[in-house]
Amino acid sequence: MEQKLFEDQHLTPNEKTIADFIAKMGMTVLTYTEDEIAKSLQISNATVSRFWRKIGFKNFKDYKNNYKETMDISPANKLGNIMEQVSSTTIHAQMMTMSVKHLELTLAQYNAEDFQKAVQSIVKAKTIYIYSPGPSEGLGNLLNYRLSRFGFNIQVLPKSGHEIYESMLHFGYGDVLFMFGFVKLHPESRVLLEHAKKLNMKSIVITDSIVSDFNMLADLLLFASRGELWEFHSMMAPTFLIENIIIAVGKETAEQSMMKLEMLDSIRKEYKDLLPR
Repeated sequence: MEQKLFEDQHLTPNEKTIADFIAKMGMTVLTYTEDEIAKSLQISNATVSRFWRKIGFKNFKDYKNNYKETMDISPANKLGNIMEQVSSTTIHAQMMTMSVKHLELTLAQYNAEDFQKAVQSIVKAKTIYIYSPGPSEGLGNLLNYRLSRFGFNIQVLPKSGHEIYESMLHFGYGDVLFMFGFVKLHPESRVLLEHAKKLNMKSIVITDSIVSDFNMLADLLLFASRGELWEFHSMMAPTFLIENIIIAVGKETAEQSMMKLEMLDSIRKEYKDLLPR
């Protein structure tokens, strides 16, 4: 795409400056606004706005959408992008700023009613089936570990393949499907959600997409920001959301949860000489 910008021989000096800036910035330019580009180059906003039409796009948004469709979004490119943005001497401060941004975006989309419905669904569930594919596996393990301690019956679903069918065999009314649906709706996710809906099972999806195919299939969607499609995906906000769910469920089932934790403590003390921590 960048080469196309330089092939236009009718660009003014200022437009060539913009084209050069975009070519050098690569994917990072997608994080900019027109105003930021204008200020960075000390060029008027009007010149920047006209530039997109000059190179064949309706506006900056149209350029961004086209870029996203044609870009190579590989793990290597996403890691390379974050490495270009942070400095080794200030990495902690920069990553903290990014984490705060993700938490703020997550809270901006927070729906207290949906969150409480998700908590109540978990509290009332006969069995909670957790589907946490790919990078969300750690989140699923955290949820499983904490809720199991409270005495809930948890089943972690296989990631893919025909083994999923074996687990679906045990789905039933009163159960809950808890799923992590990042980026897009995969075939396994669709199968699980559609089958849960047929059985009138509640389904809860934590997603990083405000508008996606999950909206049509899941009963409850909880948003957690992880960054744009081309960015290094942070798990800070999803972890924050999971910990909030765990604490809320613990409060709703305080008597049962405390009893189970006290039993755990008693068992540890009884066998501490044989299995020291």
